[in-house]
Order: sequence, then C-alpha cells, then structure tokens
Amino acid sequence: MAEDIFDKIISGEIPSYKVYEDDDVLAFLDLSQATPGHTLLVPKQHVADIYAYDDALAGKVLTKIPFIARAIKASDDKIIGMNILVNNGEQAGQSVFHSHIHFIPRYQDDGLNLPAPTEAHDISEAEYKKRAQQIRDQF
Repeated sequence: MAEDIFDKIISGEIPSYKVYEDDDVLAFLDLSQATPGHTLLVPKQHVADIYAYDDALAGKVLTKIPFIARAIKASDDKIIGMNILVNNGEQAGQSVFHSHIHFIPRYQDDGLNLPAPTEAHDISEAEYKKRAQQIRDQF
C-alpha cells in the first residue's frame, strides 16, 4: 500500500496540529482552515473512503463525530453551527484517498461557500497552535 499524507500524519512522519487521538482515530486541524477550527477526523486504519468501512471500523470512527463536534463548538462561543461532511470519491471533492471527516465550524457572516477550499491559507504557526489547544482543552 502506498502511504498518503494522512498515513504520514498518523505515523508522526509529518507534523500536525492534533486535537484528539486514541487507538483508532486521529483528529487534527485542516491546513485549509475554511473557518477557524476546521478539523479532520481520520481512521488510523487506512481505508480509501466510507464505502470501505466495515461495521467494526464504523463503530470506532463514526461514534466519535458527536464527541469531536461538541469539543469544537465548545472551544469558541462564536461558533453558531457546523458543517460535518465526508467527500467520497474524486467527483465528490475527495482529494486525499484516505477516509476523512471534515468538521467546519460556522460563524455569523463567515462568507463560506461550500465546498470547502483545499488550498492552505496564510496562518501563523502560533494561530494553528492556539486553535488546536482551544479544541484540546474541551476533552
């Protein structure tokens, strides 16, 4: 199996701004930061998309969605909603073929027009660390 960027993040080969980790999943800030706090949840087991989940993996990953969403929302009182999305396949906007779930906090007048951008934004390392810590503090 060829490793993708998420496999390298999971192994620690590429650094990330982790917000949650257990034996089965890793959640970290998306470098695109479509809005402040934009987080990805990935299974540590490599699967290309949601279609590759079996019941056991689904139980390990999908049950974390409310847990992660609550922490992100609690991290910033300006969050008034959240898009939680999974792109499955290139035509659906999937750009990394390792299953991942986007948590995109929504703010008043944030101007975000989905789908979320995939390009990185000019954000300082200090800001990434601050955003990741605000979410970690909620666990």
